Amino acid sequence: MPLHRGDSEAPDDRGGAGRLAVNPFHGEANPAAGMTEAPPRHRLPDAPLPPSTAYQLVHDELMLDGNSRLNLATFVTTWMEPQAGVLMAECRDKNMIDKDEYPRTAELERRCVAMLADLWHAPDPAAAVGCSTTGSSEACMLAGMALKRRWARRNADRYPGARPNLVMGVNVQVCWEKFCAFWEVDARQVPMEGERFHLDPQAAAELCDENTIGAVGILGSTFDGSYEPVEELCAALDALQERTGLDVPVHVDGASGAMVAPFLDEDLVWDFRLPRVVSINTSGHKYGLVYPGVGWALWRDQEALPEELVFHVDYLGGDMPTFALNFSRPGAQVVAQYYSFLRLGREGYRAVQQAARDVAGKVAGAVAEFGDFRLLTRGDELPVFAFTTAPDVRAYDVFDVSRRLREKGWLVPAYTFPPNREDLSVLRVVCRNGFSADLAELFVEDLGRLLPELRRQPHPLTRDRGAATGFHH
Repeated sequence: MPLHRGDSEAPDDRGGAGRLAVNPFHGEANPAAGMTEAPPRHRLPDAPLPPSTAYQLVHDELMLDGNSRLNLATFVTTWMEPQAGVLMAECRDKNMIDKDEYPRTAELERRCVAMLADLWHAPDPAAAVGCSTTGSSEACMLAGMALKRRWARRNADRYPGARPNLVMGVNVQVCWEKFCAFWEVDARQVPMEGERFHLDPQAAAELCDENTIGAVGILGSTFDGSYEPVEELCAALDALQERTGLDVPVHVDGASGAMVAPFLDEDLVWDFRLPRVVSINTSGHKYGLVYPGVGWALWRDQEALPEELVFHVDYLGGDMPTFALNFSRPGAQVVAQYYSFLRLGREGYRAVQQAARDVAGKVAGAVAEFGDFRLLTRGDELPVFAFTTAPDVRAYDVFDVSRRLREKGWLVPAYTFPPNREDLSVLRVVCRNGFSADLAELFVEDLGRLLPELRRQPHPLTRDRGAATGFHH
């Protein structure tokens, strides 16, 4: 979550400039008799408001948010069926952590873990261990904690004197950098090179040593939508073990791809079929097709998750094993995940993800046909593609395109790549369920209408690139 602070420079709430404006019609049936005092913005009001007034004030301010369905930056699900919404409303008051009081919700969570273990080819799905989380960030933290604890246990004679490290590509999501900072692990990152925008397996193996707790493979890079070669990474680490005896486990961050590849790329070997893969995470609220926020973390067996990390809590009369950074949270998203699994099944998920990939490919092709852009990816792995301006385009840059698309309501991130490709700035389009072929056609039309004016610019106009887009890795 982002950090916020109270606005110390805001006008005095007791004056008037720092208060919310209240329309007379927000009051009772008689606007004059029902006038409501304007509540302050930055401190609690002295008296209650009628529920209709409070609702309208919040509702009106939220109209200034972007339209989530037109947000092509986010991987997060922005549309579900009404029936899923009803189920979520029925379960929003259930505390997910309270397994004893809400045993059926706990049972649905257990079934989801079993389904994912089977989907990801766990050697024995019944022996796999897993849990729901608030999203992939928490799931990655849990997986990283398990990797570090296993390493510390194997190196008890050297730890805590030795400094552990984690090997990954520079394209990892920021949650991995957070993990390393929070849990005092050195991040060893493989830089991008040339047209390779993610981890190189051999380079990753060369960064490993006796203090490496694990290596992370990303099944679906957020920078360009490409899959990292997890099987090749495992092979490079197998060869490393043969040469040196170092046994480096692999965690697969499948935040997006772990809910795409099993349905569209069944021959791709990336999961528990690889003995070196000890854990996998995914975001149920991304291509798992559930509103935010729910994620999943699975370990191939109990040995992969050290027992000392699991707490057995006597909570409201029952013994509850738990492995989580958070405690209380609603059961609604877990119930919605089970609904989606039950509702769609394998064929349904395959149809939904294939439709998203088809849209991504069609939009990528249309963007390439303009002649102003160069595609980095085409949406044929994750339904995501990245593109930059063609070499001969000098009048505008990707930040100008992002800014102008925002005027049409489209939220398309523009950003610069990390080392060693800081010279490359791109736009990225995420195609999700709900971004239909019709919406995609409207997007392409709007982009096409902007190009003549952009081509007439004397030079790129966006000076503050950091403010050009709200998207940051």
